[in-house]
Amino acid sequence: MSDSRQQPPAYLIFDTESVPDGVLLAKTKYAGLELTAPAAIEKAQAEARELSATGSDFVPVTFHVPVSVCIAKVGSDYRLQSLGPIDAPQYRPAEIVRGFWKGIMHYKARLVTFNGRGFDLPLLELAAFRYGVAVPAYFANKSSLRHRYGEGHLDLMEFLSNHGAVRLAGGLNLFSRLLGKPGKVEASGDKVYEMYCRGELQAINDYCCFDVLDTYFVFLRTRVLTGDLTLEQEQMLVAEAKCWLEARVPQQSFLERYLSRWGDWTPWP
Repeated sequence: MSDSRQQPPAYLIFDTESVPDGVLLAKTKYAGLELTAPAAIEKAQAEARELSATGSDFVPVTFHVPVSVCIAKVGSDYRLQSLGPIDAPQYRPAEIVRGFWKGIMHYKARLVTFNGRGFDLPLLELAAFRYGVAVPAYFANKSSLRHRYGEGHLDLMEFLSNHGAVRLAGGLNLFSRLLGKPGKVEASGDKVYEMYCRGELQAINDYCCFDVLDTYFVFLRTRVLTGDLTLEQEQMLVAEAKCWLEARVPQQSFLERYLSRWGDWTPWP
């Protein structure tokens, strides 16, 4: 397997984190009630909990703004090339959105996500609208990035659920744990707003990078299913990735927390 780390990436694996936009909620959903932004969010979350069978306080994506986008570049040989958040350390929503779309159009690589078609890409499309970011190639009628069955975007949740034929209870965390990988480390998506209110932008972006790494390892296993990799090649790539991450701890100290929860693949029963 040749090393493509000096070549343009063949895959861009990414994940997002977002928070509700209280100003937008106050201006639209609760127009006339004269609510503050925090009060509007609290009211929207309470209403969401009442309607949810699981007690989720998730507010629809139309009322969200991105506060983190993390990307892993992966070569045609499936090796990690880079990993990191956009617009560090400021993490400004508008610059995150501009940086994401600029990178997507520049690299022309295949996108890989877990539920990206259901949340991450709609979030970033709406954010492009909000900030006036032109992405003509993406929004073209025949764009393989945006077409559900196009080759430009591989949504692992759609792949593993047979395009929604089965509900994947457990999500990315479940598939990561099946592979011995950390899964949800220290946080989960429903805690991001609380972290944001405490000013923990770096912690949010660290968490987002952890999800990207989990997505990478799930991606590798799906390539075993499709026959693009043998199991032996996948395990070699996993071992190489661990060494690659360990070498970057001095520059990206948050990776030490991910590695401290690392586990090898030991299938059961």
